[in-house]
Amino acid sequence: MKHLLNKRVQEVKLSPIRLYSQRISELKDGINLTIGQPDFFTPEHIKEAGKRAIDENKTSYTNTAGIPELRKAASKYVNEKYNLSYNWEDEVLITTGATQALDIVLRTILEEGCEVILPGPVYLGYHPLIQMCGAVPVFVDTTNNDFKMTADLIEKKLTPKTRCVILSYPSNPVGAILNKEELEEIGRLLKGKDIFIVSDEIYSELNYEEDHYSIAAVPELKNQSVVINGLSKSHSMTGWRIGLLFAPAYLISEAFKVQVYSTTCASSISQYAALEALTNGFDDPLIMKKVYQKRRDYVYSRLASMGFDVSKPKGAFYIFPSVKKFSMTSTEFADALLEKEHVAVVPGSAFSELGEGYIRISFAYSMEILEEGLNRIENFVGQLGQ
Repeated sequence: MKHLLNKRVQEVKLSPIRLYSQRISELKDGINLTIGQPDFFTPEHIKEAGKRAIDENKTSYTNTAGIPELRKAASKYVNEKYNLSYNWEDEVLITTGATQALDIVLRTILEEGCEVILPGPVYLGYHPLIQMCGAVPVFVDTTNNDFKMTADLIEKKLTPKTRCVILSYPSNPVGAILNKEELEEIGRLLKGKDIFIVSDEIYSELNYEEDHYSIAAVPELKNQSVVINGLSKSHSMTGWRIGLLFAPAYLISEAFKVQVYSTTCASSISQYAALEALTNGFDDPLIMKKVYQKRRDYVYSRLASMGFDVSKPKGAFYIFPSVKKFSMTSTEFADALLEKEHVAVVPGSAFSELGEGYIRISFAYSMEILEEGLNRIENFVGQLGQ
């Protein structure tokens, strides 16, 4: 009966991140540097808000778009943080994590055969969603441009079939950012065209060099822009599964339909916890950001001292060193490192073919784990050089 299953679903490949994480979990002395999950606990005041929601029996279905208080708070939050203006009543949708927000948006705007431009290397969750919509991913090679998908590179990929451009900055897996000037240039290129801009800003609170700037803040772009954010990375709430979707009312009204028939609504308990995060946890991310920045500096300096060709990430909590000098594919390098030193990293090929020749290391781990992991990596590459 397998031949009757949806061919698009069958063609989707499982995440190599989970594969390597599973393999390392089977080793008692394994060091896992694969997962992009904060190692902080959810702040206490947010957990208490979730507990209160249970005690007060706020455990029923909510409005499909999310409780009004949370939509108001989300609208105010992005306005104060990023100068974005969205009406809470018809331009904000609360989703079950940012991943579901992406799924909802892509199912709303994509049709069979249309094209989606996105940077490469890039987060591995986009391609399958595009593929399952019957659309075609068009990757832009950013490896010779500091991993930035700039206007000149996008322009070369535009065709009459282009329906959407995905921006993913700060970037998973490379840690790159786009500054205001670069985003404004993209805006000038795409403004007025029948092309949506989907900006995944889940790492917006983890921008180390300058304040985050959203392309939706570019004048005259709001009508074709979609902003996706959430609380997983900023407030260490991965398991609470709360995403924030901001878009023009005409798009939200259609995305609302997808939400109705996929999940009905996000968890009521999680929504009340998120409300606390966005109202009384405005500065919670700053505490975590300082720690991540210290880890970033340490990991970068260690890798550079080992002779890796590596760029210093300006955002998120990943670093993407090249392993090309070792004459190994990224998978061969990751497999050998796992086997010999019991350290798990993610081969760059997981993030599109353009990621081949690199590995991704997450520094969302304690300094103790990072130190041990890098000691083992140093021992591994030292043996390769012999």
